[in-house]
Amino acid sequence: MKVVAFNGSARKDGNTAILIEKIFDQLKAEGIECEMVQLAGSKIQGCIACYKCFERKDKKCAVTADHANDYIAKCLEADGIILGSPTYFANVSAGMKALMERVGMVGRANEFMLKRKVGAAAIAVRRAGATSVLGAINAFFLAEQMIVPGSSYWNLGVGRDIGQVHGDEEGMKTMADLGANMAWLLKKIKA
Repeated sequence: MKVVAFNGSARKDGNTAILIEKIFDQLKAEGIECEMVQLAGSKIQGCIACYKCFERKDKKCAVTADHANDYIAKCLEADGIILGSPTYFANVSAGMKALMERVGMVGRANEFMLKRKVGAAAIAVRRAGATSVLGAINAFFLAEQMIVPGSSYWNLGVGRDIGQVHGDEEGMKTMADLGANMAWLLKKIKA
């Protein structure tokens, strides 16, 4: 089994990546392969609504000037997908939004190709707005007919400067619980 995580932060290896790694700790302990893709420095544009993916149905986006098709391929090969984002003005980062649009449109064009994969969100926040980010990511998962595990609280960690999320004891526990629940769910689905 494999889980791919996309870190939508503009800061590589920042708080969002730390939260994802906490989830990975539990997944790896259960023998699940994990890979993190960091969107920092990667240019990905939003969907241009050309609808060529509905015509071609080849599980690819017609726009090839960025890494979207590489990311779509990673989603296809994974059993679980983690979308991690910092909270930017009570929403996902621009890179994460673009990824969700592109993967989501191609998914819908191809018979909901992410259907029944497990999806989990990891949200970094300085102060407020994180539940809106969690809602946006979970809405994406549910619209793609994916399965979303719960945790012991909302999937967020508080911290502004890199590494500050380590000090959010409840946030780190929430990520660990999320990882354990995701591993359990993946194993039940694959049984």
